[in-house]
Amino acid sequence: MDRREGEEQVSAEATAPRVVVLDHGSGNVRSVVRALEAAGAEVELTADRKSALAADGLVVPGVGAFASTCEQVLAVGGDRLIERRLAGGLPVLGICVGLQILFDAGTEHGVRSAGLGQWPGEITRLEASVVPHMGWNTVEAPTETRLFAGIEEERFYFVHSYAARTWEMEPIGSLPAPLVTWAEHDGDRFIAAVENAALTATQFHPEKSGEAGAALLSNWLRTLPRRGTAAGAAEGLEEPVR
Repeated sequence: MDRREGEEQVSAEATAPRVVVLDHGSGNVRSVVRALEAAGAEVELTADRKSALAADGLVVPGVGAFASTCEQVLAVGGDRLIERRLAGGLPVLGICVGLQILFDAGTEHGVRSAGLGQWPGEITRLEASVVPHMGWNTVEAPTETRLFAGIEEERFYFVHSYAARTWEMEPIGSLPAPLVTWAEHDGDRFIAAVENAALTATQFHPEKSGEAGAALLSNWLRTLPRRGTAAGAAEGLEEPVR
């Protein structure tokens, strides 16, 4: 490697990862933006297609009901953005209801609504004596995890009444199996996080989880590619004009 190549590599490594937080009308997004910035990212809150496709990472937050969050994401074309990024192997992180809508469906108050269908399975109400599950909880992360590296024994902050309580995705060919992290509330076991190639999601709120949440976001940011300029990075991801 000559000096110029070495300087370019150092420059790329020193560049803050560019992250877009999808602005679909969900509450609490400012705290997500601040937490990502504190973890070292350059963050933009937007639903702009080119920005979302060009970013090193896309974060899909969610607060409230499954159906309304899914409607909000669909209204800004978030489903297509997620699909295009994943087709190119580009990281996406869902948070709280942003995890839930990645499943096939969710049932709230007896009404079943379609999700984005990235993972099979259904979001259902927790079977616990106290709902919502609100507060700090430990998780059971698999040994191969990158998301929880160094923080496997820490506690994270949850606020939810519904969850994915089974994992139904079968391994596909030679692809690595997704890594599923579990948690338990009042004897009810549910999915706390999933690491599935470029698609990652947490049921808890890392932005509300103090030092543990900050470390988790830093772990995720370290997995992001550095894709150069926004204009150059977006090339090849845009759908052809029909």
